[in-house]
Amino acid sequence: MTNDSTLHGLIIRAQSGFFTVETGQGLVVCQLRGKLKQGKAKGDIAALGDHVRITVLADGSGVIEEVEERKQALVRLDPRPQGEYQQVLVANVDQIVFVFACAHPHPRLKMLDRFLVIAEKQGIPPLIVANKIDLVEYSQQIFGLYSKIGYRVLYTSVKQRVGVDELHEALKNKISALAGPSGVGKSSLLNAIQPGLGLAVNEVSAALNKGKHTTVTRELFRLDAGGYVADTPGLKSLALWDTEPQEIDAYFPELAPLVSQCQFSDCTHIHEPGCAVRAALAEGRIHPERYESYLRLRAGQE
Repeated sequence: MTNDSTLHGLIIRAQSGFFTVETGQGLVVCQLRGKLKQGKAKGDIAALGDHVRITVLADGSGVIEEVEERKQALVRLDPRPQGEYQQVLVANVDQIVFVFACAHPHPRLKMLDRFLVIAEKQGIPPLIVANKIDLVEYSQQIFGLYSKIGYRVLYTSVKQRVGVDELHEALKNKISALAGPSGVGKSSLLNAIQPGLGLAVNEVSAALNKGKHTTVTRELFRLDAGGYVADTPGLKSLALWDTEPQEIDAYFPELAPLVSQCQFSDCTHIHEPGCAVRAALAEGRIHPERYESYLRLRAGQE
């Protein structure tokens, strides 16, 4: 590298104000230029997944001069005394991959429904992975309802090598955020896709889960076939406190088109007469479990 050269790159690691930027000439550890930090920030100025312009200094370190506009981001709104602060978990993410097991542990579909609402609200396409299908004979009975409402569901088993290649293809050339409860087999799936990948992701995720006193490191892991994956364990505690109850129906794809057909414009879909949602529920066009999830999220229950 030439001294004080300007390069463009991708932030693949973020830790305590230091950002590792992947450029065409290698990795450069950078900090933000002071001018970018002037004024009151409403959110993370630079984050994992951001495309940036940097200056490489004589000692090989770098300074981030500019952060390109994000096309989208997985954001956690953090209530602070001075107002809301947007913590960016991953910027420019192409999809969120929700991994759940068919058994061991039992699939927590209420958690999945909450995750899907988060994805819908933030405008990020979700991909549902139903893992460990070798443990049950009725995996499509568990997760089939999501296919019916338009979500893509992949059925996988590392043991039987089912769906692994399909998942690999779905991750290729994309920035993917992974989420799901512990024990569902994310690491095994990643290792099956690329040897050692699950172990590397797991080490960072374990540090993230240790609590607020741990120095938080976020990292994108490169796929040999192209693309990156990042684990987002913070999603498990991501509350919907920033979402108004009357918004929730808009984030259920099977409910949203029916809202305009309700007799009352402010229909809660709980008790009002002339409710198109409850009519669809009675006719079997809305799954009872999904309707129950809607009621729970509307009531502010996790």
